[in-house]
Amino acid sequence: MNKSERADFDSPWQESLEFYFEPFMELLFPQAYDAIAWERGYKFLDKELMQITQDAEIGRRRADKLIQVWLADGKETWILVHIEVQSQKDLKFAERMFVYHYRIFDRYKLQVVSLAVLADEVKKWRPEMFSYGLWGCDLQFNYPVIKLLDYQKLSARPAAWNDNPFAIIIQAHLLVIENRKDPKSLFEKKFELVKELYVAGYKRQDILSLFKFIDWLISLPESYEKLFWDNLERYEKERKMPYVTSVERIGVEKGMQKGMQQGMQQGMQQGIQQGTQNALLRMLEKKFGSVSNDVKNNLHQADEEQLLLWIEQTLTADCIGDVFGN
Repeated sequence: MNKSERADFDSPWQESLEFYFEPFMELLFPQAYDAIAWERGYKFLDKELMQITQDAEIGRRRADKLIQVWLADGKETWILVHIEVQSQKDLKFAERMFVYHYRIFDRYKLQVVSLAVLADEVKKWRPEMFSYGLWGCDLQFNYPVIKLLDYQKLSARPAAWNDNPFAIIIQAHLLVIENRKDPKSLFEKKFELVKELYVAGYKRQDILSLFKFIDWLISLPESYEKLFWDNLERYEKERKMPYVTSVERIGVEKGMQKGMQQGMQQGMQQGIQQGTQNALLRMLEKKFGSVSNDVKNNLHQADEEQLLLWIEQTLTADCIGDVFGN
């Protein structure tokens, strides 16, 4: 899988987790699902995750999510979900799981549950533990791992598979892996999968949302793309269910383009802000020597305007306390 294909996979996985987090947990991590008080809701902590991972030097985040949930006993827990989409082994994956886990705990002092989903194509690659030890000082970090390739076998699919919308997203991902080199087969399997949305009894909004993910994940050559839409239009007319019309498709495409543009803008802004943080940190270290972790945390949490103010104050400050008004 090349970089552009990997990026194409990352975006729909990110969005699918936000749309279908509860079905995702129910299907892939039922033990955790049963312990969560879903009636209290949940919250995605994108800003908190960015703060603890932006200076990690062990590979970029992919479709990772940090979610705040509540347990049935009233305790607050944070769930760190890693989605790894790639075609080869990542020797630092288990280390990244451990580093992100302890960084979250160290910063927020909250119990963290790390979960991993491997969406790659290497059947034997299954990193389930990070460990090291010397002279009796040992550490072993274990975390639950789901390997999507396991679900190619019908016998491995859980009982809730047919009734869970997230199963559709997994099927779409597997179809790409299985039929990547056969456009005709990919077209046929994509059309059959979309037809499942209509017969499964999903509501119109779910059909549109799931269709978006399927269409995003399973990209067809132009000739098969036109054939797909012709067949879909004919199928909808036969069933008198015109859900994904040409108008809906235009809306989906515009929404995707807008999302990509917003993502690029956000990424550029984050890059500029991180560059400003790094520049200020170097100025502080050059003028005052090593700085504390509290100061580094302040830099990570500050916005661009505050960082620029601190840079100006660093130029005339006699001690590091003068920079931050201490």
